[in-house]
Amino acid sequence: MNNIVLVHGGFVDGSGWEGVYRTLKKGGYNVSIVQNPTLSLADDVAVTKRTLASQDGPVILVGHSYGGAVITEAGNDPRVVGLVYITAFAPDKGESVATLIKDPPPGAPVPPILPPQDGYLFLDRGKFRASFAADVDAERAAFMADSQVPWGVEALSGKISEPAWKAKPSWYMIATEDNMIPPDAQRSMSKRAGSTVVEVKGSHAIYVSQPEAVAALIEQAAKSLKTSAAA
Repeated sequence: MNNIVLVHGGFVDGSGWEGVYRTLKKGGYNVSIVQNPTLSLADDVAVTKRTLASQDGPVILVGHSYGGAVITEAGNDPRVVGLVYITAFAPDKGESVATLIKDPPPGAPVPPILPPQDGYLFLDRGKFRASFAADVDAERAAFMADSQVPWGVEALSGKISEPAWKAKPSWYMIATEDNMIPPDAQRSMSKRAGSTVVEVKGSHAIYVSQPEAVAALIEQAAKSLKTSAAA
């Protein structure tokens, strides 16, 4: 249970995992970060599986935001023994990110997603920090806003064929101050998946702002799986 693979979400790349990566490496884990193009779910699953194929043993697969959809599908890979969702989408069979965000409940925060441009989405730069990274320092949040990765509309519509969480144990971190995925939606998805849940006060970018807390949940998953394997 020493191999950890980290999967980023939409609008960002894998560099946001640096703090989590450093913490886990200090703990003796072998950590790999997937750089998904976020153009389509199928492509992102394929890229993630290539990283999984390079691992030398069982893997804990971690996803943030849209990365949760990626690990829900890619997690069916036999190398994957556990899933960790960090304020992430955890779709069921036939669901996509698009279906999960289609009808937000009254009063839920509405992400400042700009109209599609040539099939790609961006967040309004001026509203990026408040919606995505409210607890990240202003300078870093500005850099994240100005270095956004185009998120393909096709990625949002990619449907899950079989959710890995139905067959494998999962853990879920709910960010209680998330303005991108409503905390109640996170609670609903994590309950449906039967995940071990922790709630932490933080923004959607909690993996950037509180890497130690995120790494602690991943380590908790690793230790739990080691105990189960030894039993």
